[in-house]
Amino acid sequence: YFIKEKLDEKSLSNIKEFVHFGLTSQDINNTAIPLSLQEGLGTVIIPTLDSVLEKLDAFSNDWKDITMLARTHGQPASPTKLGKEIRVFHERIEHQLGKLKLIKQRAKFGGATGNFNAHLITYPSIDWVTFANSFLSDILNLERSQHTTQIEHYDTLAETFDILKRICTILIDFNRDMWQYISMDYFKQKIKEGEVGSSAMPHKVNPIDFENSEGNLGIAIALFEHFSTKLPISRLQRDLTDSTVLRNIGVPLAHLLLALKSTTRGLNKLILNEEKLKHDLEENWVVIAEAIQTILRRESYPNPYETLKLLTRTNAKINQETFTQFIDSLELNENVKDELKRISPHNYTGVF
Repeated sequence: YFIKEKLDEKSLSNIKEFVHFGLTSQDINNTAIPLSLQEGLGTVIIPTLDSVLEKLDAFSNDWKDITMLARTHGQPASPTKLGKEIRVFHERIEHQLGKLKLIKQRAKFGGATGNFNAHLITYPSIDWVTFANSFLSDILNLERSQHTTQIEHYDTLAETFDILKRICTILIDFNRDMWQYISMDYFKQKIKEGEVGSSAMPHKVNPIDFENSEGNLGIAIALFEHFSTKLPISRLQRDLTDSTVLRNIGVPLAHLLLALKSTTRGLNKLILNEEKLKHDLEENWVVIAEAIQTILRRESYPNPYETLKLLTRTNAKINQETFTQFIDSLELNENVKDELKRISPHNYTGVF
């Protein structure tokens, strides 16, 4: 009615009855919503994710030579490189983002129940399928779903939200790891002038950005999950349950955007505390037991795993001297002993 009134004002009353020709409301909604989502992802969400990836890529390169004690099950494990650990998250996000970029949003455009009933009965000589396909692809840059009910089946929306949900999950994993590294003192944080860290403990610089990001990502995941499981389901040719859901698709996207900005702020505050990383490596010489027992296997030494287990599975302090004395006690040629003595937590890092 609004558009009709504007046409009357412009002396175009003769065409105003074609404003809603052959349409149901879903021919409008099911083109406008995927169009707005496609543009929102392309102009806001994807560029912001690309920016986060660029920062992770830079950190991974900057820290590629920084050796770090790994922890599996929370316990000291074979050393790794800090840059490689950042690269893990870069690769995971990049893989999902690549899938997201390939998605072309689909739309419904076919009249009351998707069959061009009113179109064909009124103008039977027009190829309505070709017209609709051309309108959506050439004008709106959308793909038209060829067979629908009154509504788009939303499978592509569900696919989009599932990918976004996985990206959110990966980001939560990353935020928690960074939070943990800060708590382990592997990173200090830049102090922001005027920021209150704790209302009671003035010494604290809390990792609030990673925490804020995690909270927003949790909300986004919950909504993306509901959207992807609810929207593809509709009773017969149409029910109205999709309508109120579709009005909210901007909400999880906004929470995701907030999360990405918070993660970025957190990353910008990081100060690498390399001395702490070196200290933890020096305190955990036990982690080279894997290396030594593997070389002993190569040398056909009897029961290498059990021998190292007997040495290291203890609450006693294990240090460089412990391993030096152990290696000297082995019945091996001197070249192999020298090889074993060159292994340390600082250089037992594999390939990256």
